[in-house]
Amino acid sequence: MRTALLLIAFTLPAVAAEPVTPVLKPNADALAKLAALKPNHGVTLGKAAVVGDFNATAKKYELHKTGPRGRDYCNKLCWAPDRERALFLGANHAVPHRLNDVWEFDLGALTWAMLYAPDLPRDYTGIGKDFSDVEFKDGVLITKRGGPAIIAHTWWGLSYDTKRKRLLFMNTWVTDKKKAVEALKGDPAELYAGPPLWAFTPATATWTPLKQAKPYPVPIFGGMLEYIPERDATVWHVNNWQMRGTWKYDDAKNAWTDLNANGGGKAFEAEAAEPEQIGYHDPARKLFVVQRHKSTHHFDTKTLTWKKTISAEKDDATVPYGHDATGTFHRDPVSGKGILFEYKANALWSYDPDAAKWTKLKPDGDPMPTGGKRLGYFDPKHNVFVVLDGTTVWAYRPAR
Repeated sequence: MRTALLLIAFTLPAVAAEPVTPVLKPNADALAKLAALKPNHGVTLGKAAVVGDFNATAKKYELHKTGPRGRDYCNKLCWAPDRERALFLGANHAVPHRLNDVWEFDLGALTWAMLYAPDLPRDYTGIGKDFSDVEFKDGVLITKRGGPAIIAHTWWGLSYDTKRKRLLFMNTWVTDKKKAVEALKGDPAELYAGPPLWAFTPATATWTPLKQAKPYPVPIFGGMLEYIPERDATVWHVNNWQMRGTWKYDDAKNAWTDLNANGGGKAFEAEAAEPEQIGYHDPARKLFVVQRHKSTHHFDTKTLTWKKTISAEKDDATVPYGHDATGTFHRDPVSGKGILFEYKANALWSYDPDAAKWTKLKPDGDPMPTGGKRLGYFDPKHNVFVVLDGTTVWAYRPAR
């Protein structure tokens, strides 16, 4: 019993750091273009500046010039309402790097700001050729600066806790942890076996690993993590052979609960979204709205019920393809509709959750960027959907 209580309370102490919220100068030209932007029009705002305290690893990969850029299976940016900026992190497969850096984007300033400079780069299944910055503490592989020594894709497993003002990240990867611990002269039997949930606090640029006692969910690849403000809880969702369930993480108690969505069983399997989905939380409707391939799903956070609202064939041109490697899906808080950015088709779609209907958008104005390292998110401060192609910034204002 004592062991379980200790696990519930456990978090590694954050490394002390000065506040790092950058004070950024507004970009007058970008703000003027945003103010003049008409509904259903896109505009190229220009090139974003890139700022931060860049270390040798960041400079090796020219992050001080390019910003983070889009990364493999890392397409989710999380809006931080207290900062009025979008946050980004996550690692590539391994080319050109696997880094644990963290960034935020300020549209009004037209600036990428690096909040946490990367530790040493990691390889695909290990902790890198040079792991002199890695320690094994209390069952966790952690860098001497407090960052995760194992860094994963985000898939859709990244969310922002608006109450505690920090990112939550389900950091699941294929690293051979036992081999890594042995290389550090540690005992693999001491490895923490639960979900690799990490928090990042942008105000202080600190990473914190979180450990919980059982019960806890299976942290598979491609799951979905989403914070629900009205419940002050974060949901982790998976529906495949490895785990079929929607779990609630209580940040205040640092504990997990199986929500038993749809009562479990075949009902859950048939109605809930499968892995590598993209989606968002709708606080007005108390829903998650999720797209996975050509299927659309709603999760009612009141009744804890999943419902498949659309199931289209793969060649159906009236429904977009949703996948965490090739798209993003965010809520427009003004219209209450979802905006899905489909990379491969270079298309924007609108989803009406009340009518359960998709509409392909045809923006006027400047064309959307077509580069291979794009990111997309909805900026509620300026009421536009933003596409970032490296440092090129394009914005679209939906028709209301």
